[in-house]
Amino acid sequence: METRRALVTGAASGIGAACAQRLAADGVQVVAVDFDQDGLDALDGVDTIVSDLSDLERLADLPTDIDILVNNAGVQQVAPVEQFPPERFSYIIRLMLEAPFRLIRQTLPHMYGAGWGRVVNISSVHGLRASPFKAAYVAAKHGLEGLSKVVALEGAAHGVTSNCVNPAYVRTPLVTAQLADQAATHGLSEAEVLDKVLLEPVAVKRLIEPAEVAELVAMLCGPASASITGSSFVLDGGWTAH
Repeated sequence: METRRALVTGAASGIGAACAQRLAADGVQVVAVDFDQDGLDALDGVDTIVSDLSDLERLADLPTDIDILVNNAGVQQVAPVEQFPPERFSYIIRLMLEAPFRLIRQTLPHMYGAGWGRVVNISSVHGLRASPFKAAYVAAKHGLEGLSKVVALEGAAHGVTSNCVNPAYVRTPLVTAQLADQAATHGLSEAEVLDKVLLEPVAVKRLIEPAEVAELVAMLCGPASASITGSSFVLDGGWTAH
């Protein structure tokens, strides 16, 4: 993997940071992208770029000679549809669906030319299941699932695979922030939100660790991944087993 170069978005914390460090441990040359300079500075053995991925026109400034693209950056907003701020809906779709499309679009020529590439989209169990009060997030993740499958079909002839990774709730700042929002929405304490809302649909009653997600990402980029494409890999503690 020492000859491979990866770009990981949302890499300053949580899943993105774990993926960046895990790929670097395999010898991959990692470019970590986020708007959080302090978080990026805490990473070891990777190159870093500070960028606001919701500014779509600036995406063209990012490296395109990329062999592995991990689309991870995301945010959450919890609100009923009739109260959901339209500008926030647009922002989430821009960051979590349009930005991955543009990054895939501008890195595919390099992958095609090399005859090898890996696109890994960090989706969610919410790419397969809906939850109330998360209209923008669920819409973006469902869209990412479809985009990933189209890239898989188009890229197969060029040695490029495209897959989604679909975790349930992971121990990340995004999930921690949700506890307060959901507590206000449901009239519960944060502890009750964790037990009665976030972990209610899962059989394994714990948050997933970022390193668990990163291990699956590494597998999808590794030597056994050539025929794995167009799929969604669920780490949901049994949520979708219902």
